[in-house]
Amino acid sequence: MFESNIKFSDLVQVFVYGTLKPGEGNYKRYCAGKVVDVKRAFVQGKLFALPMGYPAMTPGDSQVYGYLLSFANPMILNQLDVLEDYHPTRQMSENLYGRKTIEVYQGEWLSLGWAWVYLMSLEQVDKLGGVLQPDGWWSGSGITKYSYYL
Repeated sequence: MFESNIKFSDLVQVFVYGTLKPGEGNYKRYCAGKVVDVKRAFVQGKLFALPMGYPAMTPGDSQVYGYLLSFANPMILNQLDVLEDYHPTRQMSENLYGRKTIEVYQGEWLSLGWAWVYLMSLEQVDKLGGVLQPDGWWSGSGITKYSYYL
């Protein structure tokens, strides 16, 4: 769990809903050995599967399910920004995803606080041929929404 010299307030929290989730394609490369806490969680938004084999989330009023990952090293955001093709000094239209903070929940809308999340514009999702995932769950490795709850 937490190392004694890490304060919770110093952690960088990221809500992940796609390839960065435990068991998915990019977790091992970007998160394994760097995550100090993992919580199943959900946020408000809309989730889309993209034909390239990864998802996109847009703002919305549905529930999107994933994980709240906590990292001790703030440099993780630089690595994730590269993966998500996001650069804070570029125009939003030049980024594949944008990064913003969002409130994260668990259970019956118990707030876990605020975390970073990577969002895509609805226009970009449409351009890329995104397909709405009405149950708010995406998996590229076959992890089911049911196993999410176990």
